[in-house]
Amino acid sequence: MSNDDHTILSEGILLRPLAEGDAPALRDAYVRNRSHLRPTEPVRTEEFYTLAGQRERLANQLAAQEAGALFGWVFVDGERIIGTITLSQVVRGPLNGANLGYWVDKEYTGRGLTGAAAAFVVRYANEVLGLHRLEAGTLLDNFASQRVLARTGFTEFGVAPRMLHINGAWRDHKLFQIILNDLPPR
Repeated sequence: MSNDDHTILSEGILLRPLAEGDAPALRDAYVRNRSHLRPTEPVRTEEFYTLAGQRERLANQLAAQEAGALFGWVFVDGERIIGTITLSQVVRGPLNGANLGYWVDKEYTGRGLTGAAAAFVVRYANEVLGLHRLEAGTLLDNFASQRVLARTGFTEFGVAPRMLHINGAWRDHKLFQIILNDLPPR
């Protein structure tokens, strides 16, 4: 069951667009998952885990969304945010593509939520945004994320040495892509 911008992922779990009032729930989600996310994310300042930090981050994301450079959704269980999925670095013109990134709460892993969300966002990128190609990268040992991408139709196309500064060091990433269509750019 879905419409243009949200979908039900499973019983009681909704994927919906980021909203202005999400900062408190995002702060709670990041605080709750701090150690769970540490191995796969950049080193975060203490400010990141505060309400002010999340308000600023959310305001920046919503401004980027308004400009068409980012599209973000949150996984919601009741009033609780349990993850995010984002199309970032949206580039129009000859590239007409974006990067896909996501995470889910430690208590909700292994339930197929990320795969369902990724499938929804891939359809959204194709049918609503008219993008040509999506790219995603994972740490070399992030097999769960690699399975999500493979099940969603992404194919591996290489390794980027020292691509991102993750958990305090430059880390290699496996690169994945999915070609959505061969229509000319909008």
